[in-house]
Order: sequence, then C-alpha cells, then structure tokens
Amino acid sequence: MRRLRWIAAACLGLGLAGCGLTRPPATVEAPFPAQWHAPLPHGGSVASLAEWWSQLDDPLLVELIAAAEAASPNLASAAARVAEARSTRVQAGAALLPNLDGTASASRGVSGSSFGSGGTTSSSSSSAAIAPVTTLQAGLQSKWEIDLFGRLRADRDSAEQKLSSATAKWHDARVAVAAETANAYFAERACQQQLRVAESDAQSRGETARLTDLSARAGFTAPADAALARASASDASGRLTQQRAQCAVQRKALVALSGIDEPTLEQKLAASPTQRALPVVGSIASVPADAISQRPDVYAAELGVASASADVGSAEAERYPKLSISGSIGRMQIRTSGFRESLDTWSIGPVSLTVPLLDGGARAANSDAAKARYTEAVSLYRANVRQAVREVEEALVNLDATDARATDADSAVKNYQASFDATQARYQSGLASLFELEDSRRTLFAAQTARVSLQRERAQAWVALYRSMGGGWARPGSPSMTSNPAAKVATSP
Repeated sequence: MRRLRWIAAACLGLGLAGCGLTRPPATVEAPFPAQWHAPLPHGGSVASLAEWWSQLDDPLLVELIAAAEAASPNLASAAARVAEARSTRVQAGAALLPNLDGTASASRGVSGSSFGSGGTTSSSSSSAAIAPVTTLQAGLQSKWEIDLFGRLRADRDSAEQKLSSATAKWHDARVAVAAETANAYFAERACQQQLRVAESDAQSRGETARLTDLSARAGFTAPADAALARASASDASGRLTQQRAQCAVQRKALVALSGIDEPTLEQKLAASPTQRALPVVGSIASVPADAISQRPDVYAAELGVASASADVGSAEAERYPKLSISGSIGRMQIRTSGFRESLDTWSIGPVSLTVPLLDGGARAANSDAAKARYTEAVSLYRANVRQAVREVEEALVNLDATDARATDADSAVKNYQASFDATQARYQSGLASLFELEDSRRTLFAAQTARVSLQRERAQAWVALYRSMGGGWARPGSPSMTSNPAAKVATSP
C-alpha cells in the first residue's frame, strides 16, 4: 500500500510537470521598411557575399584577413563566450534530469566488553572480548526536482538562446575584424599612392627651384621668383616628409592587426600590386528584411528577446511551489572475528514540497526585474534593426556617390595635368610667369590628392556594404545557409 502511494505521488508530479506559466512573446515585430530608400546598384536582386574578398583577386588581402582573425583578441573573447554559453546550456539541460551520485566508504575499529564475576571487576578476574570490526558501504543516491511550473525548462530555453546568440556574435566579431583589416589595407594602399603623388610633386618643385636659381644667378630671373620657387620646393618637401610618416604609422597599424612582423609585411606589400580596381557591386536585395536577416548582430539581438522571455518564465516560476523526490540504494558489509554479514538497503523519498511563504518580496522583485530586462531586449532589438537598415542605406548612398564622382575625378586630373604641362612649356619658353606655373601645379596636386581620397572613400564604402549586409553569414536553417559556403564556416567556433 505504501508503495502505491509513492507511485501515485510520482505520477502526480509527472503530470504537474506539464504545467507551465505563460511567457512574454519570444519574437516581436521589427521596423523593416518596405524597400530601400537609396540607389541600388545594378537592379538590386539577391546576391551572396560569400566570396566578397575574392572578387578583388588580391591574395594578400585574403591572407591578411585570415591572419587578423587568428590574432584578434576580440574574436578569441567571442569564442570563449561561446564555450561558456555551451557549458551553461549543458548545465541547464541536466537540471531537468534526475542526478545520480555514487558513494563508497570503509571504516575499521574495535568493539569489546569486559565482565567481572560477582559483580566485581579486576584485571586478574575479568574476561575481555575485544574484536576489530570492518565496515564497507557502497551505494547510489538520486534526487530529481520535478519541473512543476516550467522553471527548469525556461532556464534551458534561455541557455539555448544565449548559446545561439553567442555564436552569432562570434560571427559578427569575425565580420568586424575582416572589415577593419580591409579598411587598414586600403588605407595603406591609398597612403602609398598619395606618397607617390607627393614625391612627384616634390621632385617637380625641386627641379623648378634649381632651374630658377640658376636663371637668377645668370641675371635672367628676378630674385623674388627664385625665392618663391625655393619656398614652393620647401613646402613640397615638408609635405613629403609628413606623408612618409603617415604611411609608416598606417603600416604599423596593419602590423598590429594582422600579427605579421613588419619586415615580412613590407615584403608582401612590395610584391603585390599597389592598386586594384574595385569590382562592380553586384546585386543588393531590394527588400531590407532579406538583407537584414543576414546580419549576425541582428540575429543575436532577436535571440536576446527570446532568452529574456524565457528568463521571465523562470523568474515567475520561482514564486510557485517546488517538488522534488529522492531515493537511494546501497549495500553494507560488516566483518569481525571471522563473522561477515551483508545488508542491502533501498529507499524512495522523501518527497519534498517547498512552498514559498514569506521572502520580503524578493521573488516578486526578481520577476519584475526579468520583465524589465525583457522590455529592454525588445527595445534593443528594434533599435538594432533600425541601425542595420541605416548602415545598409548609407553604404549604398556612399557607394553610388563615389562611383558617380570617380569619372569626374579622373577627368579633372587628366585635364589639370594637360594644363600644367602646357603652362610648364610656356614658362620654359618665357611666356608664363612662375606664379602661373605654381598655381597650375598647386591645382594639379589638389586634384591628384582628391582622386586618391575618393578611391579610398569608395573602398571604405565597399567594405561598409560588406559589413552592413552581414559579411556572407546567414542564420541557421535559412535557404542561404545551405547554398552559401561562407555561412557554413565555423557554425560553432
């Protein structure tokens, strides 16, 4: 009869385990616009970013990005958080199952008594029986908390969502490292181009100063013109020194990012072409939701809402009773003076029911705090989506604008170069003043500098588009995940 009561209690607990408290929505609506409000290059159909860097046909850039990912402390930290979240998920899942512990013990002692005749005791007349006793015990103990109101399931769901979120953040860190490295690489290339412009300008001004000084010594040129030419050459030399310093600083930044020592990096840069045309940007999704869903940070924020929802369910369940059941099975053996006896033991229970009665409002406060965190997670997710849409549209605008300006910049440099060449020929023939020559040279230098800056700006917009579109990552289970090789890489770092 007693066994039937225990079985009935266990069955009741299992039935109640199906009960659970209502959680807030795990998914919420996001502010996705109906379409892009920015120029879409080439029509705007869906494309994968899986082979983004290979479009440049620049093996050095791919090598630098791989080296930077291996050396990045941010990526290592993100991977550590994934491992931590995975351990937490295992712990939360294990809490739903009964635990089982094994015990073993051994002890040895003596047990004895002495009896004297006639009620008196003496060392000579007493008989003593002292025997060593060995006790061996081994057993199994188990305890199980029955999840009456879904607290343990909520903890498990929250841990699962946090693991997926940590994995998505690892991918976001990888995309960020790739974008930062690419920007540093393009800045290095742009700096070298500007250095060549500065060198050419300094050489030209220095030659003009030399010839003007010779002419002034011969009495054919006014001393003021010679002084102007020397001043112009000094300005160009100062700019050249400054540009060299900027390039040295920029290279050290690339060394720090990639973890490659500077002499090796210099050799690699010297062996690679200094300028490569950016590829034509293929297609971009015309519907923001299609593009934003490829961003790991947006996905991580979405999972944050689901995790916060589960945390609310767990905090609410803490306010309700807890039911647990325990049991054990074991064997004990006693040995003494040739005597040996074994005993088998087992027990079921106690069945423990804990009912919260008075806690000063602590559990209610924890529940309110969990609800506040849920509200915050919803707000952060929606703000993240808005920011993602903004970044995509800004990248599209900048890419379109730099593309439109590139032709004008090339035309300006070409025509300013022709004007300078003509002015220089007129100056050498005595038909133009030194002031006209320097003004034409100054205009040409400004146009060349502007073109280099535009090329770097376009490269930055190209990288920004890569990053704002998620860097080729796709959420698990999506169609693009199965067709996108880059999205499959390191699904669990």
